[in-house]
Amino acid sequence: MKPEANLTGLFVPLVTPFTDDLRLAPDALARLADEALSSGGARGLVALGTTAEAATLTTEEKRAVVRICSAACRAHGAPLIVGVGTNDTATAVTTLRELAEKGDVAAALVPAPPYTRPGEAGTTAHFTALAEHGGLPLVLYDIPYRTGQSLSVRTLSALGRLPEVVGVKYATGAIDAAAMELLGSSPPGFSVLGGDDAVISPLLAAGAHGGILASSNVRTADFAELISLWRRDDAGPARVLGAELARLSAALFAEPNPTVIKGVLHAQGRIPSPAVRLPLLAASADSVRRATDVATIRTQRAHHEAAA
Repeated sequence: MKPEANLTGLFVPLVTPFTDDLRLAPDALARLADEALSSGGARGLVALGTTAEAATLTTEEKRAVVRICSAACRAHGAPLIVGVGTNDTATAVTTLRELAEKGDVAAALVPAPPYTRPGEAGTTAHFTALAEHGGLPLVLYDIPYRTGQSLSVRTLSALGRLPEVVGVKYATGAIDAAAMELLGSSPPGFSVLGGDDAVISPLLAAGAHGGILASSNVRTADFAELISLWRRDDAGPARVLGAELARLSAALFAEPNPTVIKGVLHAQGRIPSPAVRLPLLAASADSVRRATDVATIRTQRAHHEAAA
């Protein structure tokens, strides 16, 4: 029997705020986590994902990020998903076991082994080993443009029948026949969470259970509302809001993630610096300005509607 992960709704993959001199800004991270779960209406958080620049964090910084996000999730009764991305199966198992010992991580987000490209049989063996020996529920991360490894619907469905595999972050870059087949044949207890921000609305319309969406760092409540609208079959408002958020996502991804997102959050006064660590470079002022302008449109309209 699968663990009761209840992975529906919005999960915010938080950025990792830095100071101008590239030190971790823990107070800012704690505020972002609390905002996402209180006023933002997110179902849960994702720590140490790509948006968090996890590859550039030290071991101690990763522990601090997980500790801060865990505290926020405990305070709000929300699930925490932690990214565990590696192409070394043994190391991944060790990391999963360490997280499992903490007792407050709901699941791990695990991509297909990047760069190695072990093929579907090797990838299946990798995920199976993590499921059997890691001690945590797993959310598979299907993002072939980053990993270089595509996963077929057949493979995802087979992995989804493992008791420990509770979902997939689906970010293949397309809503095609494979996506529709996956949504129509998912095993019981297996959640399909959209991971391509710009097309999350049609994926939800087709039956996705929720999303792990980097753009929701900026307008958390609106992305949470979008998911709720589609789950209530309130198609008219969902289409309007979905189109608006697709424009926002396009602006936020005009440069490598999370550079523009951090620029907008800094412009909004929510993090102390837009700084990112190499090999990323800070987003251009033009990209940040355009995305900030798009991000304020709904806020202004909602204010005018309330005033009227």
